[in-house]
This record gives sequence, structure tokens and C-alpha cells, in this order.
Amino acid sequence: MMSRFLEIFAEYIRENGGKVFTVAEIRGNELPEKIEIKENNASQNVYSISKMYTVTAIGVLWDRGLLKLDDTVVNILGDECPEGYEPYWNETTVDMLMRHMTGFPGGFDTDVLDGSTYDPDYLKEIMLKKWVCPPETEKHYEDANYYILSRIVNKVSGKPLLQFCWENIFLPLSFKEAAWSCCPKGHAIGATGLYIRVEDMVKLGAVYLNNGEYRGKRIVSSEWVEKVLEREYEFKPNGIKDSYNKGGLYGQELLVIPRENRVVGWQGYNNQPDGPDLTRFAAEYCIE
Repeated sequence: MMSRFLEIFAEYIRENGGKVFTVAEIRGNELPEKIEIKENNASQNVYSISKMYTVTAIGVLWDRGLLKLDDTVVNILGDECPEGYEPYWNETTVDMLMRHMTGFPGGFDTDVLDGSTYDPDYLKEIMLKKWVCPPETEKHYEDANYYILSRIVNKVSGKPLLQFCWENIFLPLSFKEAAWSCCPKGHAIGATGLYIRVEDMVKLGAVYLNNGEYRGKRIVSSEWVEKVLEREYEFKPNGIKDSYNKGGLYGQELLVIPRENRVVGWQGYNNQPDGPDLTRFAAEYCIE
């Protein structure tokens, strides 16, 4: 029997002009349910929700003792760093990257900018740019930070981010399919460009809802979950009950509602600033 919430939420979206393709929900430790609102491709670009998967990959490495959050970019990447790199990278840690506390000046965004203008070596493209301020002084939300994290996962694990996620996140969560946009050298962007199904997307929310587990499978430690929520590594409280979420460009959403013991996610394409407040509706809904 279809979740009552999904039926009501879908009706609300239709009546209020929400530009949503599909919605999925997980309640407690149950399997995800999905409702289709508009005909669409099975997998969609979740844009910046991709960052939560990179965060989780870092968490797997942290749990295994393979890296520390105060390890610096240059110490990890070593001779992969291009000659003449911005010296502030010597001070920049894994923690700073996940909190966007770098002084990177912008201009790296594969969603909206022309990637053909970049140096084919994206690490060089990013690390040679002069910063606008030292690390840990101002927050600059930058996709470049997460491309660096993608390279860090590769360096530490010996496997590209996408392969590492398949082995340690996607397969344990029984993903049906996944693809990730890559740079010319084959490294996943890390910040965006992850194509997955909505019913799989919500499974990562369930991992964080259930202290690092999904249906009895341990993905990350409860200590990592606590650290992610405490330091606001992408997942952030939204002021609606006790819920927290991560959004992506054009209206993607992954919403965790601990008080209701459930996760809701949706995919769509909304390039307009106005529209129904889907996050509030979903977070405030009380299960009967």
C-alpha cells in the first residue's frame, strides 16, 4: 500500500506547480517507496547532493584510520600537486574543504560554466589560482573544494571516487545504477554530477538517520555521523522541527526528519526562485 504521505505530498506538488519528477520516502528501517509525478529518466543529476556522498567516502576512510581531518591537502596529494601551487594549500585541511573554509576565488563550476575553458588537468586549474583570503577566515561555497576531496579519496584509497563509492556505499546500499561526471583525467567531480535514482538517493539519508547503518549494514560509524552533523559537513539543520537537509541545483532535496523517523527525497527541475515550500511541507507533515 502506497505511503499516505507520498500521496498527499504528490497532490500538494501538483496543485501548487512544484517542478518535481519523483519523490521517495524511507520510514525507519523500511525499504524506500517512490511516487512518480512527471515522466522522467530513472536516474537524475542530484547536483550538490553529490557532496554528501563524497563526505561519506571521506568518512569511510576516517573510520579506517587512513586519514585525519587535520591532514593537509599538500601532505596527502604530495607530488600530484602542480608546480607553483597557491601556498595556502599547505595549510588547508580535509576538514576545511568539507566546511568550505577556503579562499578559493571561484570560477570552477561544471554545472553552469564552460569546462572546455579549463586546463585539462583540473587539479592544476584549481591549485594554481590565487586565493582571496587565507583558509579558515571566510566561508566560500566552492565546488573546487570537493574536486580536491575526490582526488584525496583516490590518493588515500588507491581507487577513484566512483569505484570507491561503488564498493563501500552504493553496493552495500543496493543501488540500481550510478554514474558520475568526471574531469578529462577520469576523476569524479565530487561536488556535483552524480546520477542516481531517487529511491537510492534517500538511502544515504537513512544511513545518517540510523547512526551510520542501513537495514543492518554499517556504512560509517556513529562517531562519523555525529561529526558530520556537528560540523555541518553539507547536511545542515533547516529550522523546521529537528530536520536537516542537503539541497542541489534546480530543486533536488535530501531531507532527514529524526522526530518522524523518516527520510524524504525528491528530484526535479526548477529554475525559478519562487514556488511551493516543499521542504517545510515535508518536514512538518506528521505521520498518522
